[in-house]
Amino acid sequence: MARRDERELWVALDIGTSKCRVLVGQVMPEGHMEVISEGVAECRGVNRGDVVNIEATITAIRRAVENAEQLGSCRIGSVNVGTSGPHIQGHNSTGVAPVRGREVTQKDVESVIDAAKAVLIPADQRIFHVIPQEFMVDGRDGIHDAVGMHGVRLEARVHLITGSEGAQLNVRKCVERSDLVLDNFFVPHITAAEAVLLPEERALGVGLIDIGAGTSDIAIHRGGAIRHSAVLAMGGNLVTNDISMAFRTPAPSAEQIKIEHGCAWPQMVTGNDVIEVRGVGEGPVRQLSRQTLSEVIWARYDEIFRFILRELRRSETDEMIKSGGLVLTGGAAAMPGVVELAEQIFDMPVRIGLPHNISGPDALLRDPSAAAAAGLLLAAHRVGLQRPRDSGANAAQWLKGVKEWFAKNF
Repeated sequence: MARRDERELWVALDIGTSKCRVLVGQVMPEGHMEVISEGVAECRGVNRGDVVNIEATITAIRRAVENAEQLGSCRIGSVNVGTSGPHIQGHNSTGVAPVRGREVTQKDVESVIDAAKAVLIPADQRIFHVIPQEFMVDGRDGIHDAVGMHGVRLEARVHLITGSEGAQLNVRKCVERSDLVLDNFFVPHITAAEAVLLPEERALGVGLIDIGAGTSDIAIHRGGAIRHSAVLAMGGNLVTNDISMAFRTPAPSAEQIKIEHGCAWPQMVTGNDVIEVRGVGEGPVRQLSRQTLSEVIWARYDEIFRFILRELRRSETDEMIKSGGLVLTGGAAAMPGVVELAEQIFDMPVRIGLPHNISGPDALLRDPSAAAAAGLLLAAHRVGLQRPRDSGANAAQWLKGVKEWFAKNF
Protein backbone atom coordinates (compact mmCIF):
# COMPACT_ATOMS: atom_id res chain seq x y z
CA MET A 1 0.00 0.00 0.00
CA ALA A 2 1.33 3.43 -0.91
CA ARG A 3 2.26 5.68 1.98
CA ARG A 4 0.20 8.81 2.45
CA ASP A 5 1.76 12.22 2.00
CA GLU A 6 2.59 13.63 5.44
CA ARG A 7 1.59 17.11 4.30
CA GLU A 8 -2.03 15.97 4.10
CA LEU A 9 -2.16 14.73 7.67
CA TRP A 10 -2.99 16.18 11.06
CA VAL A 11 -1.81 14.29 14.14
CA ALA A 12 -2.99 14.41 17.76
CA LEU A 13 -1.19 12.75 20.67
CA ASP A 14 -3.15 12.44 23.91
CA ILE A 15 -0.83 11.41 26.76
CA GLY A 16 -2.97 9.98 29.53
CA THR A 17 -2.39 8.21 32.81
CA SER A 18 -3.23 4.75 31.52
CA LYS A 19 -2.59 5.03 27.77
CA CYS A 20 -1.21 7.12 24.96
CA ARG A 21 -3.53 7.62 22.00
CA VAL A 22 -2.55 8.88 18.56
CA LEU A 23 -5.13 9.96 15.98
CA VAL A 24 -4.19 10.73 12.40
CA GLY A 25 -6.72 12.79 10.49
CA GLN A 26 -7.18 14.01 6.98
CA VAL A 27 -9.42 16.80 5.71
CA MET A 28 -11.78 15.41 3.11
CA PRO A 29 -12.90 17.27 -0.03
CA GLU A 30 -16.23 18.01 1.69
CA GLY A 31 -14.33 19.93 4.36
CA HIS A 32 -14.77 17.65 7.38
CA MET A 33 -12.04 15.83 9.29
CA GLU A 34 -11.80 12.06 8.94
CA VAL A 35 -9.74 9.86 11.24
CA ILE A 36 -7.72 7.53 9.01
CA SER A 37 -5.62 5.88 11.68
CA GLU A 38 -5.45 5.33 15.43
CA GLY A 39 -2.70 4.02 17.64
CA VAL A 40 -3.09 3.17 21.33
CA ALA A 41 -0.45 1.94 23.77
CA GLU A 42 -0.46 1.26 27.47
CA CYS A 43 1.40 3.95 29.41
CA ARG A 44 3.21 3.24 32.67
CA GLY A 45 5.18 6.47 32.90
CA VAL A 46 2.39 8.88 33.83
CA ASN A 47 0.68 9.31 37.18
CA ARG A 48 -2.40 11.53 37.49
CA GLY A 49 -1.47 13.29 34.27
CA ASP A 50 2.16 14.03 35.25
CA VAL A 51 5.17 12.31 33.70
CA VAL A 52 6.92 10.34 36.45
CA ASN A 53 9.02 8.00 34.28
CA ILE A 54 10.45 9.51 31.12
CA GLU A 55 11.68 6.26 29.57
CA ALA A 56 8.38 4.46 30.11
CA THR A 57 6.48 7.42 28.61
CA ILE A 58 8.77 7.50 25.58
CA THR A 59 8.15 3.79 25.05
CA ALA A 60 4.38 4.32 25.16
CA ILE A 61 4.53 7.23 22.72
CA ARG A 62 6.66 5.30 20.26
CA ARG A 63 4.37 2.27 20.37
CA ALA A 64 1.25 4.38 19.84
CA VAL A 65 2.88 6.21 16.94
CA GLU A 66 4.10 2.96 15.37
CA ASN A 67 0.62 1.44 15.65
CA ALA A 68 -0.93 4.49 13.99
CA GLU A 69 1.69 4.51 11.23
CA GLN A 70 1.16 0.83 10.44
CA LEU A 71 -2.62 1.10 10.41
CA GLY A 72 -2.68 4.24 8.30
CA SER A 73 0.32 3.43 6.10
CA CYS A 74 1.76 6.85 6.88
CA ARG A 75 4.77 8.47 8.49
CA ILE A 76 4.32 10.69 11.54
CA GLY A 77 6.92 13.40 12.04
CA SER A 78 5.15 15.98 14.18
CA VAL A 79 2.30 15.90 16.67
CA ASN A 80 -0.05 18.18 18.57
CA VAL A 81 0.04 17.11 22.20
CA GLY A 82 -2.53 17.20 24.96
CA THR A 83 -1.90 16.25 28.57
CA SER A 84 -3.54 17.06 31.88
CA GLY A 85 -2.55 17.09 35.54
CA PRO A 86 -3.44 18.68 38.89
CA HIS A 87 -0.89 21.43 38.20
CA ILE A 88 -3.19 22.84 35.49
CA GLN A 89 -5.47 25.56 36.83
CA GLY A 90 -8.03 27.98 35.43
CA HIS A 91 -8.33 31.65 36.39
CA ASN A 92 -10.64 34.44 35.25
CA SER A 93 -9.02 37.81 34.65
CA THR A 94 -9.98 41.27 33.38
CA GLY A 95 -7.86 43.71 31.39
CA VAL A 96 -8.42 47.37 30.52
CA ALA A 97 -6.82 49.40 27.74
CA PRO A 98 -7.53 52.71 25.95
CA VAL A 99 -8.87 52.66 22.40
CA ARG A 100 -6.50 54.43 20.03
CA GLY A 101 -8.29 56.41 17.37
CA ARG A 102 -11.75 55.89 18.96
CA GLU A 103 -12.35 52.78 16.85
CA VAL A 104 -11.28 49.39 18.17
CA THR A 105 -8.61 47.70 16.06
CA GLN A 106 -6.98 44.29 16.29
CA LYS A 107 -3.99 45.92 17.99
CA ASP A 108 -6.32 47.32 20.67
CA VAL A 109 -7.73 43.83 21.24
CA GLU A 110 -4.23 42.36 21.56
CA SER A 111 -3.28 45.15 23.96
CA VAL A 112 -6.26 44.58 26.27
CA ILE A 113 -5.69 40.81 26.26
CA ASP A 114 -2.05 41.40 27.20
CA ALA A 115 -3.33 43.54 30.07
CA ALA A 116 -5.60 40.69 31.19
CA LYS A 117 -2.60 38.33 31.14
CA ALA A 118 -0.64 40.57 33.51
CA VAL A 119 -1.43 38.59 36.64
CA LEU A 120 0.82 37.19 39.34
CA ILE A 121 1.47 33.48 39.01
CA PRO A 122 4.07 31.31 40.79
CA ALA A 123 7.57 31.32 39.31
CA ASP A 124 7.31 27.69 38.23
CA GLN A 125 4.02 28.27 36.40
CA ARG A 126 3.33 29.60 32.93
CA ILE A 127 0.24 30.59 30.96
CA PHE A 128 -0.76 27.89 28.49
CA HIS A 129 -3.94 29.38 27.01
CA VAL A 130 -5.70 32.74 27.03
CA ILE A 131 -9.38 32.30 26.13
CA PRO A 132 -11.47 35.45 25.59
CA GLN A 133 -14.88 35.40 27.25
CA GLU A 134 -16.28 38.79 26.25
CA PHE A 135 -15.31 42.40 25.59
CA MET A 136 -16.75 45.65 26.90
CA VAL A 137 -16.55 49.00 25.12
CA ASP A 138 -17.25 52.02 27.33
CA GLY A 139 -19.11 49.74 29.75
CA ARG A 140 -21.27 48.02 27.12
CA ASP A 141 -20.83 44.31 27.75
CA GLY A 142 -21.69 41.09 25.95
CA ILE A 143 -19.45 41.89 22.95
CA HIS A 144 -17.72 38.89 21.36
CA ASP A 145 -15.92 40.75 18.55
CA ALA A 146 -14.95 44.31 19.47
CA VAL A 147 -13.01 45.17 16.30
CA GLY A 148 -14.63 48.08 14.47
CA MET A 149 -16.69 49.32 17.43
CA HIS A 150 -16.43 52.95 18.55
CA GLY A 151 -15.39 53.92 22.06
CA VAL A 152 -12.53 55.14 24.21
CA ARG A 153 -12.21 52.35 26.82
CA LEU A 154 -11.87 48.67 26.05
CA GLU A 155 -12.14 45.89 28.62
CA ALA A 156 -11.65 42.16 28.17
CA ARG A 157 -12.68 39.27 30.35
CA VAL A 158 -10.57 36.21 29.72
CA HIS A 159 -10.02 32.73 31.11
CA LEU A 160 -6.38 31.87 31.72
CA ILE A 161 -5.10 28.30 31.79
CA THR A 162 -1.85 28.00 33.73
CA GLY A 163 0.31 25.04 34.56
CA SER A 164 3.72 23.83 35.64
CA GLU A 165 6.47 24.75 33.21
CA GLY A 166 8.51 21.80 34.44
CA ALA A 167 5.68 19.37 33.73
CA GLN A 168 5.33 20.73 30.20
CA LEU A 169 9.09 20.50 29.62
CA ASN A 170 8.99 16.85 30.70
CA VAL A 171 6.26 16.19 28.13
CA ARG A 172 8.26 18.01 25.45
CA LYS A 173 11.33 15.96 26.31
CA CYS A 174 9.39 12.71 25.96
CA VAL A 175 7.98 13.78 22.59
CA GLU A 176 11.30 14.96 21.18
CA ARG A 177 13.16 11.86 22.39
CA SER A 178 10.51 9.84 20.54
CA ASP A 179 11.89 11.44 17.34
CA LEU A 180 8.86 13.69 16.95
CA VAL A 181 8.39 17.44 16.65
CA LEU A 182 5.91 19.00 19.09
CA ASP A 183 3.83 21.35 16.96
CA ASN A 184 1.69 22.64 19.79
CA PHE A 185 0.63 21.93 23.34
CA PHE A 186 -3.07 21.90 24.29
CA VAL A 187 -4.98 21.26 27.49
CA PRO A 188 -7.31 18.48 26.27
CA HIS A 189 -10.37 19.19 28.41
CA ILE A 190 -10.45 22.64 26.80
CA THR A 191 -10.17 21.46 23.20
CA ALA A 192 -12.42 18.42 23.79
CA ALA A 193 -15.39 20.79 23.84
CA GLU A 194 -15.16 21.13 20.07
CA ALA A 195 -15.48 17.38 19.67
CA VAL A 196 -18.39 16.71 22.04
CA LEU A 197 -20.34 19.91 22.79
CA LEU A 198 -23.02 21.50 20.65
CA PRO A 199 -23.01 25.29 20.06
CA GLU A 200 -26.42 25.64 21.71
CA GLU A 201 -25.12 23.80 24.79
CA ARG A 202 -22.19 26.20 25.12
CA ALA A 203 -24.55 29.15 24.84
CA LEU A 204 -27.13 27.80 27.30
CA GLY A 205 -24.64 26.60 29.90
CA VAL A 206 -23.04 23.16 30.13
CA GLY A 207 -20.34 21.41 32.12
CA LEU A 208 -17.81 19.13 30.41
CA ILE A 209 -16.32 16.53 32.78
CA ASP A 210 -13.48 14.41 31.37
CA ILE A 211 -12.96 11.48 33.76
CA GLY A 212 -9.75 9.71 32.89
CA ALA A 213 -7.69 7.12 34.71
CA GLY A 214 -5.83 9.63 36.88
CA THR A 215 -7.72 12.93 36.78
CA SER A 216 -11.18 14.42 36.43
CA ASP A 217 -11.03 17.57 34.32
CA ILE A 218 -13.78 20.21 34.49
CA ALA A 219 -14.66 22.89 31.93
CA ILE A 220 -17.77 25.06 32.44
CA HIS A 221 -19.24 26.83 29.40
CA ARG A 222 -21.82 29.61 29.38
CA GLY A 223 -22.68 32.22 26.77
CA GLY A 224 -20.39 30.51 24.27
CA ALA A 225 -17.28 30.89 26.46
CA ILE A 226 -15.44 29.02 29.20
CA ARG A 227 -16.28 30.39 32.63
CA HIS A 228 -14.37 27.97 34.86
CA SER A 229 -11.95 25.06 34.59
CA ALA A 230 -10.22 22.79 37.09
CA VAL A 231 -8.43 19.46 37.36
CA LEU A 232 -9.06 17.06 40.25
CA ALA A 233 -6.51 14.36 41.04
CA MET A 234 -8.97 11.48 41.03
CA GLY A 235 -10.17 9.14 38.30
CA GLY A 236 -10.84 5.58 37.20
CA ASN A 237 -7.64 4.15 38.66
CA LEU A 238 -9.10 4.66 42.13
CA VAL A 239 -11.97 2.35 41.17
CA THR A 240 -9.49 -0.29 40.02
CA ASN A 241 -7.57 0.00 43.29
CA ASP A 242 -10.78 -0.38 45.31
CA ILE A 243 -11.69 -3.57 43.44
CA SER A 244 -8.18 -4.93 43.91
CA MET A 245 -8.32 -4.32 47.65
CA ALA A 246 -11.91 -5.45 48.19
CA PHE A 247 -11.58 -8.70 46.24
CA ARG A 248 -7.88 -9.36 47.01
CA THR A 249 -6.95 -9.64 43.36
CA PRO A 250 -4.01 -8.16 41.38
CA ALA A 251 -4.53 -4.76 39.74
CA PRO A 252 -4.54 -6.12 36.14
CA SER A 253 -7.26 -8.59 37.10
CA ALA A 254 -9.20 -5.84 38.89
CA GLU A 255 -9.03 -3.66 35.77
CA GLN A 256 -10.35 -6.50 33.64
CA ILE A 257 -13.19 -7.17 36.08
CA LYS A 258 -14.07 -3.47 36.09
CA ILE A 259 -14.25 -3.30 32.30
CA GLU A 260 -16.12 -6.57 31.75
CA HIS A 261 -18.50 -6.63 34.72
CA GLY A 262 -18.49 -3.18 36.30
CA CYS A 263 -21.59 -1.08 36.95
CA ALA A 264 -21.83 2.18 38.91
CA TRP A 265 -25.57 1.87 39.61
CA PRO A 266 -26.32 -1.20 41.82
CA GLN A 267 -30.04 -1.09 40.95
CA MET A 268 -29.11 -2.20 37.41
CA VAL A 269 -27.53 -5.46 38.66
CA THR A 270 -29.52 -8.57 39.52
CA GLY A 271 -28.64 -10.27 42.78
CA ASN A 272 -27.93 -13.66 41.15
CA ASP A 273 -25.08 -12.53 38.88
CA VAL A 274 -21.68 -13.91 39.87
CA ILE A 275 -18.16 -13.30 38.54
CA GLU A 276 -14.91 -15.21 38.76
CA VAL A 277 -12.07 -13.47 40.57
CA ARG A 278 -8.46 -14.58 40.34
CA GLY A 279 -6.57 -14.65 43.61
CA VAL A 280 -3.09 -13.32 44.33
CA GLY A 281 -0.23 -15.61 43.33
CA GLU A 282 -1.33 -19.24 43.28
CA GLY A 283 -4.56 -18.51 45.12
CA PRO A 284 -7.69 -20.23 43.84
CA VAL A 285 -10.24 -18.61 41.55
CA ARG A 286 -13.27 -17.50 43.56
CA GLN A 287 -16.84 -16.63 42.64
CA LEU A 288 -18.22 -13.39 44.01
CA SER A 289 -21.43 -11.47 43.63
CA ARG A 290 -21.60 -8.85 40.87
CA GLN A 291 -23.89 -6.91 43.19
CA THR A 292 -21.01 -6.56 45.65
CA LEU A 293 -18.72 -5.42 42.84
CA SER A 294 -21.25 -2.79 41.81
CA GLU A 295 -21.50 -1.46 45.36
CA VAL A 296 -17.70 -1.07 45.55
CA ILE A 297 -17.68 0.81 42.24
CA TRP A 298 -20.69 2.93 43.21
CA ALA A 299 -19.00 4.11 46.40
CA ARG A 300 -15.94 5.46 44.56
CA TYR A 301 -17.89 7.10 41.71
CA ASP A 302 -20.16 8.67 44.31
CA GLU A 303 -17.11 10.19 46.00
CA ILE A 304 -15.66 11.46 42.70
CA PHE A 305 -18.94 13.08 41.68
CA ARG A 306 -19.39 14.71 45.06
CA PHE A 307 -15.90 16.22 44.85
CA ILE A 308 -16.82 17.59 41.42
CA LEU A 309 -20.09 18.97 42.81
CA ARG A 310 -18.15 20.63 45.63
CA GLU A 311 -15.89 22.29 43.05
CA LEU A 312 -18.88 23.54 41.05
CA ARG A 313 -20.44 25.03 44.17
CA ARG A 314 -17.15 26.56 45.30
CA SER A 315 -16.75 28.28 41.94
CA GLU A 316 -20.45 29.24 41.90
CA THR A 317 -20.91 27.63 38.50
CA ASP A 318 -23.40 24.93 39.43
CA GLU A 319 -26.37 27.20 38.71
CA MET A 320 -24.87 28.19 35.34
CA ILE A 321 -25.34 24.70 33.96
CA LYS A 322 -28.68 23.66 35.44
CA SER A 323 -30.41 23.83 32.04
CA GLY A 324 -27.71 22.36 29.84
CA GLY A 325 -26.48 19.86 32.41
CA LEU A 326 -23.31 17.82 32.27
CA VAL A 327 -21.50 16.01 29.47
CA LEU A 328 -19.24 13.18 30.64
CA THR A 329 -16.25 12.00 28.59
CA GLY A 330 -13.12 9.97 29.26
CA GLY A 331 -12.59 6.26 29.70
CA ALA A 332 -14.21 6.18 33.15
CA ALA A 333 -17.40 7.67 31.68
CA ALA A 334 -18.00 4.46 29.72
CA MET A 335 -18.97 2.57 32.88
CA PRO A 336 -22.64 1.43 32.83
CA GLY A 337 -24.74 3.27 35.38
CA VAL A 338 -22.55 6.38 35.45
CA VAL A 339 -25.22 8.59 33.88
CA GLU A 340 -27.91 7.43 36.33
CA LEU A 341 -25.66 8.03 39.34
CA ALA A 342 -24.52 11.43 38.07
CA GLU A 343 -28.09 12.59 37.46
CA GLN A 344 -29.00 11.67 41.02
CA ILE A 345 -26.05 13.50 42.58
CA PHE A 346 -25.99 16.64 40.40
CA ASP A 347 -29.76 16.90 39.95
CA MET A 348 -29.44 17.96 36.32
CA PRO A 349 -29.41 16.33 32.85
CA VAL A 350 -26.35 14.20 32.11
CA ARG A 351 -25.23 12.59 28.85
CA ILE A 352 -22.14 10.81 27.57
CA GLY A 353 -20.03 12.94 25.23
CA LEU A 354 -18.97 11.09 22.09
CA PRO A 355 -16.84 12.58 19.30
CA HIS A 356 -18.85 14.35 16.59
CA ASN A 357 -17.99 16.84 13.83
CA ILE A 358 -15.51 14.19 12.80
CA SER A 359 -15.79 10.94 10.90
CA GLY A 360 -13.94 7.67 11.37
CA PRO A 361 -14.34 4.08 12.55
CA ASP A 362 -17.59 3.40 14.42
CA ALA A 363 -15.71 2.04 17.43
CA LEU A 364 -13.86 5.34 17.77
CA LEU A 365 -16.98 7.46 17.48
CA ARG A 366 -18.68 5.39 20.19
CA ASP A 367 -15.75 5.67 22.61
CA PRO A 368 -15.87 8.54 25.15
CA SER A 369 -12.18 8.00 25.93
CA ALA A 370 -11.38 9.20 22.38
CA ALA A 371 -13.09 12.58 22.86
CA ALA A 372 -9.96 14.40 24.07
CA ALA A 373 -7.83 13.14 21.17
CA ALA A 374 -10.58 14.00 18.68
CA GLY A 375 -10.74 17.51 20.09
CA LEU A 376 -6.98 17.85 19.76
CA LEU A 377 -7.21 16.78 16.14
CA LEU A 378 -9.88 19.37 15.36
CA ALA A 379 -7.93 22.07 17.22
CA ALA A 380 -4.76 21.23 15.31
CA HIS A 381 -6.63 21.51 12.04
CA ARG A 382 -8.11 24.88 12.91
CA VAL A 383 -4.85 26.52 13.90
CA GLY A 384 -3.05 25.03 10.92
CA LEU A 385 -0.43 23.11 12.89
CA GLN A 386 0.78 20.27 10.76
CA ARG A 387 4.48 20.82 10.19
CA PRO A 388 7.22 22.47 12.25
CA ARG A 389 7.48 26.26 12.04
CA ASP A 390 11.04 27.58 12.02
CA SER A 391 11.02 31.17 10.83
CA GLY A 392 9.97 34.17 12.91
CA ALA A 393 7.26 35.02 10.38
CA ASN A 394 5.82 31.53 10.61
CA ALA A 395 5.95 31.65 14.41
CA ALA A 396 3.98 34.89 14.38
CA GLN A 397 1.43 33.35 12.02
CA TRP A 398 1.16 30.31 14.30
CA LEU A 399 0.48 32.51 17.34
CA LYS A 400 -2.16 34.43 15.40
CA GLY A 401 -3.78 31.12 14.40
CA VAL A 402 -3.96 29.93 18.01
CA LYS A 403 -5.55 33.22 19.14
CA GLU A 404 -8.08 33.08 16.31
CA TRP A 405 -9.03 29.48 17.13
CA PHE A 406 -9.77 30.29 20.77
CA ALA A 407 -11.59 33.50 19.84
CA LYS A 408 -13.88 31.63 17.40
CA ASN A 409 -14.53 28.58 19.52
CA PHE A 410 -14.80 29.96 23.04
